[in-house]
Amino acid sequence: MFALTILEDIEVELSIVLGSAQVQIRQILQMSRGAMIPLDCGQDDPTLVFVNDELIAQGRILVDGDAMSLEVTDVVKKRRS
Repeated sequence: MFALTILEDIEVELSIVLGSAQVQIRQILQMSRGAMIPLDCGQDDPTLVFVNDELIAQGRILVDGDAMSLEVTDVVKKRRS
């Protein structure tokens, strides 16, 4: 268990990317609560998982009532330099 306690205080940045959109600041400032922004992906397109800006996995978003979760469907193999 000693090895795991060493890792407990290490911070990583985790990003889950559903899609992207290009929106002008003017449009963002005019949006009201609940406004929808169309993304450049479809419902069945994979969700990308990045750790420290490196793609590590793909998955899909699951919704159960008010709860959302990510199901990892594929782990990306690291390319060797």
